Amino acid sequence: MESITKSIYNIRLLDELASRNTIIHKINPIVKLLVTIIYLLVVLSFGKYDIIGLLPYIFYPIIVFVLSEVPFLPMFRRSLIVLPFVIGVGIFNPLFDTKTYIIIWGIHISSGWISFASLIIKSSLTVLAGLLLIATTGIEKISLALRKLFVPKIFVTQFVLTYRYISVLLEETAQIIKAYHLRAPMQKGVSFKVSGSLLGQILLRAFDRANRVYDAMILRGFHGEYFFAADSRLSIGSTAYLFLWVTFFFTARLFNIPELLGKIITGVIT
Repeated sequence: MESITKSIYNIRLLDELASRNTIIHKINPIVKLLVTIIYLLVVLSFGKYDIIGLLPYIFYPIIVFVLSEVPFLPMFRRSLIVLPFVIGVGIFNPLFDTKTYIIIWGIHISSGWISFASLIIKSSLTVLAGLLLIATTGIEKISLALRKLFVPKIFVTQFVLTYRYISVLLEETAQIIKAYHLRAPMQKGVSFKVSGSLLGQILLRAFDRANRVYDAMILRGFHGEYFFAADSRLSIGSTAYLFLWVTFFFTARLFNIPELLGKIITGVIT
């Protein structure tokens, strides 16, 4: 019950954060979506052994966190949800890729560990970028940006309704489990014998509520298009935001900035 309540809170927290009025929140949603997409593509374009080249891209989430006033710890905890899947994908890299890649203080580090670390860094940066987009833009404005970018309306509508119905399903689950615990107050968790019937009740209640919501949407004029009341004008600040970040992303991709700084500091380049 507590985990379901936390899940509902997490979804609503993102909506609350998206309603703030900071510098980042005022940026055009199309611009923020494009910057995020370009960031994801550039980060994922790095080779599996290139950890040093990824370091400059840490500045993007840091700067957005500061300017948007989005709390770091809640977003970081949410990004850890994908960590078990990433570990499951890359945990065998050190076992199969045993060739020594680098020696640090006499310790031989294999290429498998380097690729494993690179995978974790990439996943962390991309997930944080996606969470920051939702937390600073909101699902409705993201959907507006998708429509402006000529994404078919069926996909946008499906995207919005799926996101919204997650909270509906969680609320129905919370009500069912609360009713169960009221009838079995001394029992911890849900008995395996009734778990199947409870799951069926949750699905039936969710379908019933979904039908009621859909009927209400039809009565209010919904005919397959999801309309958004948002200003999509491109301001000077939004244009500068897009230009600066895209310039930084591609510059950091073309030139290994940490390596150049290291050479300058050590005197290799004067």
